[in-house]
Amino acid sequence: MYNGHVDINWPQNSIIYHIYPRSFKDTNGDGIGDLQGIIDKIDYLTYLGVNAVWLSPIYKSPQKDFGYDVSDYKRVDKCYGTIKKFEELAEKLHKKNIRIMMDYVPNHTSSKHPWFEKSRSSRDNTKRNWYVWRNPKKDGSPPNNWLSVFGGSAWQWDKKTKQYYLHTFDLNQPDLNWHNNDVEKHMLSVINYWLKRGADGFRVDAIYHLFKNQDFGDEPENPNYSTDSLPYYKLFHTKTYALPKTIELMRRISHLLKRSGGKFMVSEVHTGPEDLMKMYKNVDWRYFQPFNFSLIFLPWIAKTQKEYVDQYDRQIGKTYFPCYVSGNHDVKRAATRIGEKQSRNLAIMLLTLRGFSYIYSGDELAMTDTPIAKDKVMDTFELHSPGLGLGRDPQRTPMQWDTTKNAGFSTDSPWLPVNKNYKKLNVQAQMQDKKSHLNLYKKLINLKKTSPAIKEGEYIPLPMPAPNVYSYLREKGAQKVLVVVNFDNKPKKLSLGYKEARIILDSFLTREPNKKVSLVDFKLKPDEGIIFEL
Repeated sequence: MYNGHVDINWPQNSIIYHIYPRSFKDTNGDGIGDLQGIIDKIDYLTYLGVNAVWLSPIYKSPQKDFGYDVSDYKRVDKCYGTIKKFEELAEKLHKKNIRIMMDYVPNHTSSKHPWFEKSRSSRDNTKRNWYVWRNPKKDGSPPNNWLSVFGGSAWQWDKKTKQYYLHTFDLNQPDLNWHNNDVEKHMLSVINYWLKRGADGFRVDAIYHLFKNQDFGDEPENPNYSTDSLPYYKLFHTKTYALPKTIELMRRISHLLKRSGGKFMVSEVHTGPEDLMKMYKNVDWRYFQPFNFSLIFLPWIAKTQKEYVDQYDRQIGKTYFPCYVSGNHDVKRAATRIGEKQSRNLAIMLLTLRGFSYIYSGDELAMTDTPIAKDKVMDTFELHSPGLGLGRDPQRTPMQWDTTKNAGFSTDSPWLPVNKNYKKLNVQAQMQDKKSHLNLYKKLINLKKTSPAIKEGEYIPLPMPAPNVYSYLREKGAQKVLVVVNFDNKPKKLSLGYKEARIILDSFLTREPNKKVSLVDFKLKPDEGIIFEL
C-alpha cells in the first residue's frame, strides 16, 4: 500500500494531462499501453510541466468498452499491470510533484462483474436489487421507451429470470441501482480504496446518468430530432438524466474527499453555465468542479466563445474554480476539429483563461484523428451506431513518440493503427523544433505557472477589436496581460486601446519575445494569437 506524502492542496490553476493508458506507451510488447509505460515517460510529463495526470480506467475488465466496463473495481487489469505497479507509479509521480487522478465509473459495471452475475442468477438473490430490473409489458416488449446512448433500447431481456435489465450504454454494461444504499456504500468504498493507494482525486464518469425516476414512465419525444444526429436524442431524458439526487450524491462524495485530506474530483456533465453554477453552489467547491466543455462543443467562432467565457467567468466569480477542457478520449482531436493553426489558439485560450486546464495527451503535438477501416473498428459506440461519425477509435490511436517502428509506442502491432503522419509529427521531432506545437504548449504551461496574472489574476472581458477576433485581459496587482486571438484566416489591423506592449509569445513562435510594439494599427497575422504584457 502506498505510504508516501504529497501536498494535498490542488491549486486553482492546475494543469491536468489526460492519459488514455491503452494508447500511451507499451513496454511488454503486447500492443497495449501499460502502467510501466507511463512510469517510463514521467520525465516527459516533467518536461511538459503538468501538475497532474488523469488516467482513463485501468480496472479489471473484459475490455468491451476498454475499461468502462468494470468487472472488479479493486484490481488493475492484467493488460495494464498490477496494484503494486499503480502504487509505484503514484509514488514516482509524487516525487516529481505530479498528482494522479483515477477515472471513477459509478453508473454501471461489466456484465461479468460478480455482482451482476449474482444479480441475474435469480430474482431472489441478495444482489438482485443492486441493478435495475423490470418486468416486460404485457406484449413482452421493454418496460418503457428509454434509450441507450449507444443506440437502441436501454433494456436487455434476460431469458433466465424473465425480466429486463437497464443499460444506459452498452448491453454489457448494466446500470447499478443507486437508489440502493448498499450500492452506494460499496461504491464509495472504491474511492477510499484508491485514495489509500496514492490517488489524489477522481474524474467521475457519466455522473448525471446515475439516478432514474422510479415511476419508470416513458420519456417525451424530441420534436426537433434530426436523423443525422445520435438516436439517443430522439427523446428528452427527463427521467434518466440530471435528477436532483445526483447533487446530493456529489455532496456526499465531496465530504468523503474532504475527510481524506482534501482530495479532489471533477465530474463529467454536459450542461450550460446556469446548471454548472447549481452544482458549484450545492457541492463543496473546495473538493469538486464540473467539467466545462465550451472549448470543444461550441462553434469555433470568436463571438460565440467570448460570450460564453464572459458569462461563465462572471457567474463563477472569485469563489469557485473554473475549468476548461480542450479535448478528451471521446471527441475528435483539436487539430482535426479546427485545424493545426487554430488549435494553437485553442492552446492559448486553454492555458491563459482562469482555472484548471485539461489537456488530452497528444493534443500538445497537434495529433490528428486516424482513419479506421471498417474491419479494424474496436469501439462499441461505432459498432452500435455505424455511419454517424461517432466512433472514438480515431482519437484513441497510439501516442507518437518518435520515428521508429509504430512511432515508438510498441515493438508489436498496436491495438489500433498508428497515424501515418508519425514520421513528421512526434515528440522527438517537436522537442527539437523551436516553433513546434509541443514547444508552444511547454511555454504556455510555464507561463501559467509563473505569471501572476495568468496564474491567479482576474479575467477582464474586452470589446471585440475586429470581426472574429477575441481579446481579454488577465490582471493581478501591477501585472496586466493582454490576450488577442484571431479566429480568422485573414490578417487583421487592430487598435487595441494601448500605445505600447511587450510581446510574451505568439501562437506560431515566430515573433521576437520581449519586443516592445505599438498596439495602434497593430497587424495581426491570419490565425494568429498573441499574448502581450502591458
